[in-house]
Order: sequence, then C-alpha cells, then structure tokens
Amino acid sequence: MNKREQQRLIREQKQQAAEKKAALQKNLTRLALVILVPLILIGVLYGLMGQGEVYPPDEIGPTDHVRGNPEADTTLVVYADFQCPACATEHRVMSQAWPRIASDVQLVFRHYPLTTTHPFAWTAALYSEAAGRQGKFWEMYDLLFMNQAYWSGLASVEAEFDGYLEQLDLNVEQAHQDMQDDTLLQKVRNDQRGGTRAGVRSTPSLFVNGRQVPVPQNPVDMIALVNSASE
Repeated sequence: MNKREQQRLIREQKQQAAEKKAALQKNLTRLALVILVPLILIGVLYGLMGQGEVYPPDEIGPTDHVRGNPEADTTLVVYADFQCPACATEHRVMSQAWPRIASDVQLVFRHYPLTTTHPFAWTAALYSEAAGRQGKFWEMYDLLFMNQAYWSGLASVEAEFDGYLEQLDLNVEQAHQDMQDDTLLQKVRNDQRGGTRAGVRSTPSLFVNGRQVPVPQNPVDMIALVNSASE
C-alpha cells in the first residue's frame, strides 16, 4: 500500500468515526428527550397542583391571620413586607387607630415580601408564620415591625429573630422545624400570588371590603376610612 492509499484509508476511517459519533449523539439526544420531557411535565404539574388555593381581598381564607370583630361588616386586608419602611409606617398608624376601630373591622394580614429589594423579608415572613403555629402570629408581627429599623441593618437576622421567639416564650427549635415545612412556605407564596392577582404592585397595599384604597398616613384618617366603610 502506497502513501496515497494509506492517507485515503485514514480519511475514510476518520469519516466513519465521525459518522458513528454523530449517530451516537443523535440517539443520546432522543433518549434524553424521552426521559426528560415526561419528568419536566410531571414537575410542572406537581408545582401547579401544589401551589394551593389563593383568596381575593374580599374573601377570608382558612389560613389567613385575622384579628378584630369576627361579626364586623368591614374587612381590611393588608398586603405587606416586614422589611418595607412604608409597611412599618402603616403598622404604626394601624396600631394607633386600632383601639378605636377594633370592634368595627376584621383585619387580615397577607404576606407580600419584595425579596429583590428587601433581603430579609422572606425570612421575616417565615418567622412570623412559625410564631403563628404556636399561637403568636400577631405578637411576632408587632415585634418585627417595631424593630425593623434595627434588624434591617444587620448582616444576618436569624439570631435576632430567634431572640423574638424567646421573648414570646416560644419553642425556637420547633419554629425552625416549622420553617422547613412546605405548607408554611406555600402559605407565604400563596399570599403573594393572590396579591399579584388582586393588583398589588407595591407595599403596603390596603383593601377595604375587596376594594383597593390609598393607605392612610395617620390614625385619624384610618379611623375615618373605617367609619365611612361601616356606614
């Protein structure tokens, strides 16, 4: 075999090897599609089915945190973020007005953590829900908002939030376990999904009997809002 024939043989062998490699890659791609597509579809369906029900602002759901008069005709639904400064202001206004309006309303709090701008909002929401499982959601709600200016500037908030749990005589270890529970996590996600569906674009957002209204900036206006809704 001369040199030219040897080169031709080498070229043919390389071409055959390239064709075999291409055929193998094609078969592997087909196999991957056969395996992955069903898995992806199952994952999507599982996610959709696992999201849970969301409730509009004119309806109180079984997982909602509610305070006030259960017989009242007026319902206030607040979508808020525990690290949002404007939400802390809304909390202060609501707290000051509360003694005058508590008998006339049901107040519902729903989570709407803006995690892109408030890195600790999600963690705060989970801690509040964990406290709620031990019967002290509203007490944790108050502590988170009243101390917001402090913990928002920390590098890490877990130790601070654990201190709030201890201050409320709650089981810290149990709270940590609860925060890993998918049901608790989904509660926060569902609140946010429901808020987006209702038109929430910023926090705080306030709905009175299902109708979105400007958030009063002082207790006098909050009281007047409730009085007008109750008439």
